[in-house]
Amino acid sequence: MPQNLSEMGDLVGIILDSIPYPLFLVDKEVQIIGFNRPAFQMFAQEPERLLRRRPGEVLHCLHSTEAPQGCGWAEPCQDCPIRNSVGESARGRRVVRQRARMELVAGDQVTEIYVLVTTGPLVYGDQSLVILMLEDISELMELKKILPMCASCKRIRDDREYWTGVEKYFKENLDLDFSHSICPECAAKLYPEIF
Repeated sequence: MPQNLSEMGDLVGIILDSIPYPLFLVDKEVQIIGFNRPAFQMFAQEPERLLRRRPGEVLHCLHSTEAPQGCGWAEPCQDCPIRNSVGESARGRRVVRQRARMELVAGDQVTEIYVLVTTGPLVYGDQSLVILMLEDISELMELKKILPMCASCKRIRDDREYWTGVEKYFKENLDLDFSHSICPECAAKLYPEIF
C-alpha cells in the first residue's frame, strides 16, 4: 500500500493530493495507512511519524496519552468524533460529517480547536478503508460566539476593544462582502408614497 496517496499513480491520488486539507486513509482500527501531501506537510517530515499511528497521536490529542495503549483507549475516547465517524463510515458505507471540539497538547499547553470531521468509505483492491478529512473551523466557531454589538449604532467590538461596523468586521474576519437591499417593512416605512 503506498504511503503517499499520489504514489497510487492514478487520477484519484492526484486529486486527493490537490485537496488543501489533510486527508488520511485509515483502516477499521483507525490507524493511518496513507495520507495526502497537505497532511504530510502539516504533521510530519518523515512518513514513519504518520504511518500506523492513530489521528489522536498525530494531532497530540489530550486524551491520547491517558491510557497505556494510546489513542482510542481512554474513557473519553468512547465519544471521540474522529473514531466514531470512521467507524460509522466503515459500518454504514456512507459519508459522515460532524463538527468536533478537540483539546490538543503542545508542550505544557492545552489548546482547544474545532474541526469539521468528514469520513467516507473507500474500497482499494480487497481492502475496506475510510478516508478521513479534517478541516480546522476554529475561526468560524469563534465567530459563532456572542459578539458584543452596540445597541444603538450596531457596530461590533473586536478583541482589541475597537468598535467596527458590521460589514467591515465580517470582511476582516471572514472575508465576507455584503450586498445591500431593503426589506419590505423598511421600504414601506421609509418610502410610504411608493409602497
